[in-house]
Amino acid sequence: MLKDICANRFSARKYKDTPVSDDDLRYIFECVRLAPSAVNRQPWKFTVVKSEEAKEKVRKSYQRDWFNTAPMYIIAYKNTNEEWVRKYDNKPHGDIDVTIALEHLALAATERGLGTCWVCAFNPEVLSQELPQEECWKPVAIFAIGHIAEDCPRNEKTRKDTKDFVEQI
Repeated sequence: MLKDICANRFSARKYKDTPVSDDDLRYIFECVRLAPSAVNRQPWKFTVVKSEEAKEKVRKSYQRDWFNTAPMYIIAYKNTNEEWVRKYDNKPHGDIDVTIALEHLALAATERGLGTCWVCAFNPEVLSQELPQEECWKPVAIFAIGHIAEDCPRNEKTRKDTKDFVEQI
């Protein structure tokens, strides 16, 4: 059930050395492929970072000990030339579209028994220097992903009650 997957997903901050299988990656990206986007533009791309050399480059943009335990990273980019822009206020929706796709990724990984952690506090300038992209590709988030270590810290999930954020008129 989706509710169970949502309840089990958490920000995993310690991983085993075990690599993520190609089968798991295919499944996860098939779920990502199915994510909706504004006007179906799908203004995204994802870089799977597995090599030690590339992981070291990514780590320069976000320097935390726990982050170094992840066996791989997935960098999510938006294409600023392809993102849909709402005409009434010129609001670009690329970040929103990529975020929807990333939540599909997080839930699919959880379903497969993998852990993920959203990283948005990275330095985008450093990341772009280390892993250059065409100007239109802007990094939105980095996902640490892998098999969760047995001693991974797991905070109790506390959320607002629905009555605190749902309004009916």
